[in-house]
Amino acid sequence: MITHIQGKLVEKTPTHVIIDCNGVGYFVNISLHTFSQIPDVEAVKVFIHFQVKEDSHTLYGFMSSSEREIFRLLISVSGIGANTARTMLSSLTPKQIREGIAVGDVPLIQSVKGIGLKTAQRVIIDLKDKVLKIYDIDETSLSQNNTNKDEALSALEVLGFMKKQSERIVEKIVSSTPDANVEFIIKEALKNL
Repeated sequence: MITHIQGKLVEKTPTHVIIDCNGVGYFVNISLHTFSQIPDVEAVKVFIHFQVKEDSHTLYGFMSSSEREIFRLLISVSGIGANTARTMLSSLTPKQIREGIAVGDVPLIQSVKGIGLKTAQRVIIDLKDKVLKIYDIDETSLSQNNTNKDEALSALEVLGFMKKQSERIVEKIVSSTPDANVEFIIKEALKNL
């Protein structure tokens, strides 16, 4: 089993990297999240998930072992293949996926291209207990946090701010100050919008 590859970064695209390791070039599929974290330096190390099928041997690479862990949890769900899991990690951050599963946020999971309602529900049903246990997430503080975030976002939308821009800023505020109340989130967001 290959757990990581460390070598010279030969090529970097949003979907894959090629890493030269002692004269052998490895084609490694990556998510956009990993792409954004790979530095433009010569030496690089990526954590690997090695998938063997009867017609192919495929490498999936991640900058962190925690992203690889989420990927492995996702592909354990019936109906979620490696490419769908990679798409999920390209659309959402591992933290968003973890928290979305933990609080049962079906619309968040369903927002990923190619994920329907039934698949989103299956992901949450199959993984919720595992995610809560593995990442030791406190469900009550998370759902309170989500409510504050949602209220702040809807208030900013009413004030005429673009939803995408507001989401990015509110996400930063909530991650830096997890116990922030709605008023604090809105005030901080207005400073940055």
